[in-house]
Amino acid sequence: MTEQPTSFERPQGADPAEARGALLRTQKPPGTPALPVQARADGAPSGQGTATPCGQGKDGAGKESPVGKGKEPPVNGPEHSQPATTEPGTHRPRPAPEGIPPQPAAESERVPGGPERRTGRGLPPGRPMPMRRDGDRLRFVGAATRRIARGLDLDEIVMGLCRATVPTFSDAILVYLRDPLPVGDERPTGPVVLRLRRTDRIPQERDTDGVPLPPAFDPDPEPTALADLSSLTTELCEVRPGGALNEVLRGVRPVFADAPAARAALPELLGEGGEAVVPSGQHAILAPLRGRRRVIGAALFLRRPERPAFEADDLLVAAQLATHSALGIDKAVLYGREAYIADELQRTMLPETLPRPTGVRLASRYLPAAETARVGGDWYDAIPLPGSRVALVVGDVMGHSMTSAAIMGQLRTTAQTLAGLDLPPQEVLHHLDEQAQRLGTDRMATCLYAVYDPVTHRITIANAGHPPPVLLHLGGRAEVLRVPPGAPIGVGGVDFEAVELDAPAGATLLLYTDGLVESRLRDVWTGIEQLRERLAATAQLTGPDHPPPLEALCDEVLDMLGPGDRDDDIALLAARFDGIAPSDVAYWTLSPEDSAPGQARRLARRALARWDLEELTDSVELLVSEVVTNAVRYASRPVTLRLLRTNVLRCEVGDDVPQLPRLRQARATDEGGRGLYLVNKLARRWGATRLSTGKVVWFELNRG
Repeated sequence: MTEQPTSFERPQGADPAEARGALLRTQKPPGTPALPVQARADGAPSGQGTATPCGQGKDGAGKESPVGKGKEPPVNGPEHSQPATTEPGTHRPRPAPEGIPPQPAAESERVPGGPERRTGRGLPPGRPMPMRRDGDRLRFVGAATRRIARGLDLDEIVMGLCRATVPTFSDAILVYLRDPLPVGDERPTGPVVLRLRRTDRIPQERDTDGVPLPPAFDPDPEPTALADLSSLTTELCEVRPGGALNEVLRGVRPVFADAPAARAALPELLGEGGEAVVPSGQHAILAPLRGRRRVIGAALFLRRPERPAFEADDLLVAAQLATHSALGIDKAVLYGREAYIADELQRTMLPETLPRPTGVRLASRYLPAAETARVGGDWYDAIPLPGSRVALVVGDVMGHSMTSAAIMGQLRTTAQTLAGLDLPPQEVLHHLDEQAQRLGTDRMATCLYAVYDPVTHRITIANAGHPPPVLLHLGGRAEVLRVPPGAPIGVGGVDFEAVELDAPAGATLLLYTDGLVESRLRDVWTGIEQLRERLAATAQLTGPDHPPPLEALCDEVLDMLGPGDRDDDIALLAARFDGIAPSDVAYWTLSPEDSAPGQARRLARRALARWDLEELTDSVELLVSEVVTNAVRYASRPVTLRLLRTNVLRCEVGDDVPQLPRLRQARATDEGGRGLYLVNKLARRWGATRLSTGKVVWFELNRG
């Protein structure tokens, strides 16, 4: 009774085209004798399908074999043998395969130039050990696909493909991708263009004296013939409809370079001179890269002429590598598009630039929770209000998602609209609460709304469940403002309370979201105390008479964050209160009578003379007369007139009529309607703002 061989070697006479029998193995040089016929234990020669007994260092007759005495086994002998008979119930372990190719993760563990366990022969440095069995290919494909799958972006996936295949599977690789890469289901327009994305190859070898050896791919070796694969190939290649390259890509399956279709396609892909890169015979494989919808590129695997040629099963390996790489590239492109959309959404939701209102300087910062989660619900805003006032807003919607960002955008837009109506801070939060309830029952957010008046040097603050602001005084004292916390927006049925506090000139108000002061390592009140101490320490560096620069102060505040403190988005808004001095403000109340325009001209003339701005007298008298005339015509209560001297001269006229004036082109026969036309022509800027008690029409003129 004889056992069938369990060796991983193909028995002599097996069909090379058989899928299970096709193996990668080193080609035998001419003249190598065939494997000798082995003898059976009973002395009869063993034919095909028999195996010699091999047990515990003894031969079949029970004598000690040469291997057991420390002698080398025959080089051409069978790798593994099984005993001819076994006792029933005896476990016979499966022999472990030898010569497993090094996996990409274990490349560094292989000693260059070390002997091969299978043959005992040395391998040149940097050369891969040959894959001889189907199991070797499966292990390689598993390790290679895991390495490719680890990539998150496009470059990582392409690099993973190159590093996984060189030098284990091929000696060099060229990866071409479509330019531009199609995203999702969109249909590309224009011709298909392939761009050489990456090349990789085994480093140039050196002889024992350290002299570089000639490149193996060059049929006519020159010392500088192949410094880089990309230098011998074209970077861009246009795939012509109906061309040979187009037919290969449409076929999807990898092909050998010596196939007729590939021979016609390679010159089109590599360009003139590129054929020198491709060795003759089955030493190159051209594999299309097909994603979910379409072919997105191609990979060219190359082996040196002296290396074993690719076999039929290597086409399956190349197909697996190409498929995994193409699907990974498809997902990376989709992920990149989603990240781009999220980043653009977040950027458009936040103000691009901060305004420059009179009497206050502003600075801001925004930091996402992580690079992979750039979308959040934190926002800040600075909204100019009538009377040179400014509204300072900071808010935080729960969650980190596109939904949170969308809700944040709606709440921010609502806050801007309510600010334009010049509602009190507590009324703004009340309407925001109603809007959040209309958006959904679980739409929760915190918000802090403050209005600063540079004329009165006062600030009015209302809070909806947000961390309290910190006020840094000019002398270096940092104070956490006592503001009623209130309930978050979206709870419903809760009244909000506003407080009015002093805002002295030179002080800095810091508004922030909870991501700055709260993390897994500290609670919110500990973080607020650390923030207060950091602000006070920073102010001490510039002295008691000079506040710290605003931009540098924001950077110092963010430096307090440790490695584990970035659990949430961070929005930061800093306002430096400069105010407007009382000597730069002139304010009057005018009765709604016909004499009001003349009285307004006289008062404005006196104020300009006191401020040494007589050169603006003519323009100011004309514009003030026109605006006051329009106000008196419809007003039923006293009209207010205020002049502000800052870097510009600002004039404000208020009345109790809510209708805003509209600029129109007067006809030649009209007796009126030219007042706003003159204001628009002579003023630097002008506008009208509706108030809860009426409206304010204002204009600005440049000083000198």
